[in-house]
Amino acid sequence: MADSKREIERKYEATGATRLPDLGRVAGVAAVGHQGVMELDAVYYDTEDLRLAAASLTLRRRTGGDDAGWHLKLPVASGVRDEIGAPLSDTLPPSLAALIRSRVRDRDVVPVVRLRSARDVHLLTGPDGAPLAELSVDEVRAERLHGGSGRTAWTEIEVELADGGDPAFLDAVEKRLRKAGIRPSASPSKLSRALEETSGGRKKAGGGRGKGAGAPRTAGDHVLAYVRHQVTVIVALDPAVRRGLPDSVHRMRVATRRLRSALRTYRKVLDRSATAPVGAELKWLAAELGVDRDQEVLDARLRARLDGLPRTLVLGPVRARLKMWSVARRSGSRRRTVAVLDSGRYLALLTALDALLAEPPLLPGAARPPGKVLARAVHKDHKRLAARVHRALDLPPGPERDLALHDARKAAKRARYAAEAARPALGKPARKSARRLKGVQSLLGDHQDSVVAREALRALAVQAHAAGEPSFTWGLLYGQEETTAAARERELPGAWAKAVRADLRAASGG
Repeated sequence: MADSKREIERKYEATGATRLPDLGRVAGVAAVGHQGVMELDAVYYDTEDLRLAAASLTLRRRTGGDDAGWHLKLPVASGVRDEIGAPLSDTLPPSLAALIRSRVRDRDVVPVVRLRSARDVHLLTGPDGAPLAELSVDEVRAERLHGGSGRTAWTEIEVELADGGDPAFLDAVEKRLRKAGIRPSASPSKLSRALEETSGGRKKAGGGRGKGAGAPRTAGDHVLAYVRHQVTVIVALDPAVRRGLPDSVHRMRVATRRLRSALRTYRKVLDRSATAPVGAELKWLAAELGVDRDQEVLDARLRARLDGLPRTLVLGPVRARLKMWSVARRSGSRRRTVAVLDSGRYLALLTALDALLAEPPLLPGAARPPGKVLARAVHKDHKRLAARVHRALDLPPGPERDLALHDARKAAKRARYAAEAARPALGKPARKSARRLKGVQSLLGDHQDSVVAREALRALAVQAHAAGEPSFTWGLLYGQEETTAAARERELPGAWAKAVRADLRAASGG
């Protein structure tokens, strides 16, 4: 079974002649305890083309010390990584293999570097005896096992914050180290330094897979930069979704939708006959990711409505029924999401996206300056949204208007994503347009959430009535949602008028 922890650390250059300053003079440190020297032996694994290293991921099997086993480190921010551990075994644990699947696909991972370290450990503790940080002086010997040759060695200082510690404490330690002439390391990790120093003149990790070349100039450059970023987000969020981290499913779904939207909007840049199959698979993935997310949003909405009622208006076992209903609908949803990420269909989609970026199906419009090409594409989506908004507002209140407003919401989302994609090229006009369109999308989204909530509340009322429970509270909540929907419909013309003023038709030259 894998376990995880947040690792916050900093690395510093050292030599055999480097002497540590008196760390007891660091603010907050009451004692510095020497923990002795431990011998560590770690073998790092990666694909032959170093896909994990290219994404700043490290996978190792380590013996020695008090945490022998398999470790996968995922970047969170500069100097911050999540370390996922699994017990020592001869083969890669399935739990860790799943977390790197979006990176390695069908490639095998092989030993690439062996690091043997003599670690001299010092524990910094506060007045209450609680650990503040662990400082170690590591004498490292590295040997290249695959994709290069040679050996190298160096000494470094590593300071790792104690669990739950204040990151500002590392600043105080660094200040003391700098006064002693000790400087931060130029390499973010031991593995990256070992790979660089034993590369034998080979190309850097990742081999340039899917990388852009220079600043975007043409319309095609800008669209491909946006597409590439969304693909990167999807792949990077895969481990977070598997781990069930907060908001990860939502963020992955949004990236999927943004990517699909770009392929549809910028059809003068990318050939739709080539991108349509990929777009269909992106639609499938977004729908699968939405199963759990939509229920999560609905649950939160209904709970908030219920929490807002006076206790005297909550009649019967309303909370218990809502919880039971929610659990029944969400049962197995996370397992389903993980099963989707493990499916051959999903991996085939990632491979297709790689191929799309490697050999993009560019049309003549891709070579043109981005100004008019991108602005006209955004304006076209804007006009499409306008038609849907006007059609919805011309309909009388009721189910048909609700459906038309939902269609308008989807069009607003597409237009907003199109404007966001154009921001690097068009600047302030695109930023303003995206902001106004987001307002329209949010308004229409709240309206659609109200439609869905009313359907759920009616079903809950029917269940309560059948069980002999009062249905008064469910009817009251239904009425609140009706009022909300009507309010959003009244607000729509004003929000749409603001969005019209932020249209990009002036930038498009027409």
